[in-house]
Amino acid sequence: MKSFVKAVTFATLLAAPVFAQDTPAPADAKVYFVNISDGDTLSSPVTVIFGLDGMGVAPAGTEKENTGHHHLLLNRPPLGEGPEGADELAYGLPTDGNHIHFGGGQTQVTLDLPAGQHTMQLVMGDLNHVPHATPITSDVITITVE
Repeated sequence: MKSFVKAVTFATLLAAPVFAQDTPAPADAKVYFVNISDGDTLSSPVTVIFGLDGMGVAPAGTEKENTGHHHLLLNRPPLGEGPEGADELAYGLPTDGNHIHFGGGQTQVTLDLPAGQHTMQLVMGDLNHVPHATPITSDVITITVE
C-alpha cells in the first residue's frame, strides 16, 4: 500500500500544470512590432514582423537561458486581462484563434484578416508557452484593415 501511495503522489506531481513565474527573463528584454504601428490602416493579407531585443528566439521545448518564442494575441484583452487572463499567466497560453503560437521560432506571419479593427499584442513564452517571470510583452496596438 505504501508504494501505491508513493506512485500516485509521484504521478500527481508529474501531471501538475506548469506555473508561470518559473522562467526568468533579462531585465532589458523587449518585444515589439517592426513594420506596423498603432493606428495603421492596412490591406489584407497583413504581414507582421516581430522584433526582439535583449534575448534570443528558440523553438518551443528548447531549454536555453534568456530565450523564448513569440505568441500573438489577436482581438482579445491584453495578457493577463479578461476572462482567460489569470489562466494565461498561471498555466500558459492556449492555442486558438486569439492566441497564435510561433513555437518553431518564427519571427513573422502573414494573416488574412477581415475588414475592420483588430488588436494585437506580442508575448514571449518560455519553452512551455508560459510567459516569463516578468512577462515580456509589446504594447497593444489597434490596426484597421480595409
